[in-house]
Amino acid sequence: CATFDQERSTGQQETYMTQEEDWDRDLLLDPAWEKQQRKTFTAWCNSHLRKAGTQIENIEEDFRNGLKLMLLLEVISGERLPKPDKGKMRFHKIANVNKALDFICSKGVKLVSIGAEEIVDGNVKMTLGMIWTIILRFAIQDISTSAKEGLLLWCQRKTAPYRNVNVQNFHISWKDGLALCALIHRHRPDLIDYSKLRKDDPVGNLNTAFEVAEKFLDIPKMLDAEDIVNTPKPDEKAIMTYVSCFYHAFAGAEQAETAANRICKVLAVNQENEKLMEEYEKLASELLEWIRRTIPWLENRVAEQTMRAMQQKLEDFRDYRRVHKPPRVQEKCQLEINFNTLQTKLRLSNRPAFMPSEGKMVSDIANAWKGLEQVEKGYEEWLLTEIRRLERLDHLAEKFKQKCAMHESWTGGKEELLSQKDYESASLMEIRALMRKHEAFESDLAAHQDRVEQIAAIAQELNELDYHDAATVNARCQGICDQWDNLGTLTQKRRDSLERVEKLWETIDQLYLEFAKRAAPFNNWMDGAMEDLQDMFIVHSIEEIQSLITAHDQFKATLPEADKERMATIGIHNEILKIAQTYGIKLSGINPYTNLSPQDIGTKWDTVKHLVPLRDQMLQEEVARQQANERLRRQFAAQANIIGPWIQTKMEEISHVSVDIAGSLEEQMNSLKQYEQNIINYKSNIDKLEGDHQLSQESLIFDNKHTNYTMEHVRVGWEQLLTTIARTINEVENQILTRDAKGISQEQLNEFRASFNHFDRKRNGMMDPDDFRACLISMGYDLGEVEFARIMTLVDPNNTGVVTFQAFIDFMTRETAETDTAEQVMASFKILASDKSYITVDELRRELPPDQAEYCISRMTRYVGPDAAPGALDYISFSSALYGESDL
Repeated sequence: CATFDQERSTGQQETYMTQEEDWDRDLLLDPAWEKQQRKTFTAWCNSHLRKAGTQIENIEEDFRNGLKLMLLLEVISGERLPKPDKGKMRFHKIANVNKALDFICSKGVKLVSIGAEEIVDGNVKMTLGMIWTIILRFAIQDISTSAKEGLLLWCQRKTAPYRNVNVQNFHISWKDGLALCALIHRHRPDLIDYSKLRKDDPVGNLNTAFEVAEKFLDIPKMLDAEDIVNTPKPDEKAIMTYVSCFYHAFAGAEQAETAANRICKVLAVNQENEKLMEEYEKLASELLEWIRRTIPWLENRVAEQTMRAMQQKLEDFRDYRRVHKPPRVQEKCQLEINFNTLQTKLRLSNRPAFMPSEGKMVSDIANAWKGLEQVEKGYEEWLLTEIRRLERLDHLAEKFKQKCAMHESWTGGKEELLSQKDYESASLMEIRALMRKHEAFESDLAAHQDRVEQIAAIAQELNELDYHDAATVNARCQGICDQWDNLGTLTQKRRDSLERVEKLWETIDQLYLEFAKRAAPFNNWMDGAMEDLQDMFIVHSIEEIQSLITAHDQFKATLPEADKERMATIGIHNEILKIAQTYGIKLSGINPYTNLSPQDIGTKWDTVKHLVPLRDQMLQEEVARQQANERLRRQFAAQANIIGPWIQTKMEEISHVSVDIAGSLEEQMNSLKQYEQNIINYKSNIDKLEGDHQLSQESLIFDNKHTNYTMEHVRVGWEQLLTTIARTINEVENQILTRDAKGISQEQLNEFRASFNHFDRKRNGMMDPDDFRACLISMGYDLGEVEFARIMTLVDPNNTGVVTFQAFIDFMTRETAETDTAEQVMASFKILASDKSYITVDELRRELPPDQAEYCISRMTRYVGPDAAPGALDYISFSSALYGESDL
């Protein structure tokens, strides 16, 4: 029931006058009510006079001198009346009664037909009427300006849930005693077992209520059970007087319940915020620990020695990007959302902002994540570079082995041959043959100089590329170079020996010499052709393979000319055979100038002709592979050139939605949710692009001239898009939370948004300080430099130089809404503590739910004031700490 602080005196006077007239009529209609009213009013007066250490026995006699009447008024009003007259004469008594009646009139009560003389003369009717007027003013009228209706409404509301109780008036509705028992049970269920009461035992029910009220509620017994039961219509004013005592007895309990509810609400908010803080700390720690463990793995740049091992590293990195990192991206996004939501809740509940543990701020996590992505990018680039290097190394190593094998095959036995002294016992012809043969060898030796230089160049490049088996390569290369130097020395030494005896040798077999001279370079040409036809190659584009095909076609164009040279060389040998046959020369079967035979030339020529189509096939297969790679490049580029602009467009659309004032926040939320679903549905295109990217890498495709978008660009854009939509949704959710919690209307939010958009001149969702000042002035703020500086510390605490839309909304919300304060919580605790400066453990456990009572007990400090009782707790510092005004 409501208590009204302001009263309309005229209406009250009319109410008291009407009730005075009802009083006269009631006494005339039923004299039996006088007995009930005597007892009830006497008990009511004594319930207050006992506080002053006195009481009355006879209501019409004990108030005649006016002294106890004045004392009664002082007790129930809490005010001092004028000093009473001490004399015992009649005029002294009349003066005292008039002082009491004047005090009653000063409270807005107009007394009708009640004079001091009637009270002094002991007029029962007037005395009871006066007491009823006092009860109405000081006991019942506190409930409502319409006293009777207010008290009746309070009774109906409190007894509504109880069976067999239907309070419609203040007479017959109370005869069975159940209504009184229901009032007691509603507020103190521990005093009465309502389920055991019977409607057919009204006397027992009434006596139970009277005894319990007197023993536990300090309400004196003002009525008699038998009188109420035996009277067809009990006295209404007696019942109202007695019931009003229950209202005043329980009003304090309701006030305490309200205070407890306020504290429970505040504590529930605090507990929820602490839980969110703990969850943030846990998630931040786990994410930072994962980053700490991952970065060393990505920083490891120890290269493997084989292509297979490096490709396994690349596959492990792909698993990391596809499997391990995406959940962490979601965790990072969720962490930012949780942090923003927590800060919003703290701000809405007037709590201080949450400061995570050192190193666990959102900015710290963002910096750690940035470091991770930088290392990750460098790791991928290093992997691809190493794979290219190993590919090049494998190619060079195989080429080195092939050239070394050919060279070693050619040099085999050459040192022994050059070391022979066969010329010492040779004939003239043989000497001349040896000389020519040596000249042919020198020509062959010079022709092989290029191959030795190629071997040395390949070995040097293998060393520069840090080939893992460089020691073996170097040893083999050194052996070849040493052998080559020795061959040069031996060659020069043999020439010197032959030249010393050259004068002794004159005959030269011109045909053998000519054959040797033509066969040797042609043979060398065939060796080079076979080497080139078997040469391994590595290309990365169609243009490069076309270049090789062109070179091969040019080589094939020289084959007819080479065939003529072969036929000419074979013709020389045939001429030798012809001369020998013609002149009957017996040939030894060995050309003294060369070890090459026509059979050797024919065999090598057949080999060259066999290798040409094989080379054609290899080149065509490589063309097919490069064409397939080109298709992969175009396939990837076609998708990337669609996905890249799509991501950029969605980013711009989301930024426009976040500042759009066309609809409500809920419509914005629905629009953003639809954007989010569209983005999620678009994920299959990203996955398909990832698949094409993987195919490209598996085909060792490292460049793509058909698009400027790399997979890394698309990944970063996609992650930014997911983060942006999630953060934007969270901002709108916080705006809705702010609007609902602070009672901000949609029209106000639209006005705030329109003002922000007007002064957001760059259309980037932010205002600089000058635009922000102009915006505030346009909304009616009178800003000095000091006040504007204070506001800037609220909306831009990190001194970024800009004001975001969310910060602007938060500021305007604080300016237009009200929140709970520490003073309100202190006032609520003070009610629970019965106006004491401290509160006890028992009071907390009695007034609060168990979990919140224990929460207060565990956090409240001991009260140290001079009036401290054992176990007293300081609720004032605790309330301040809830709002960040002191430390718990």
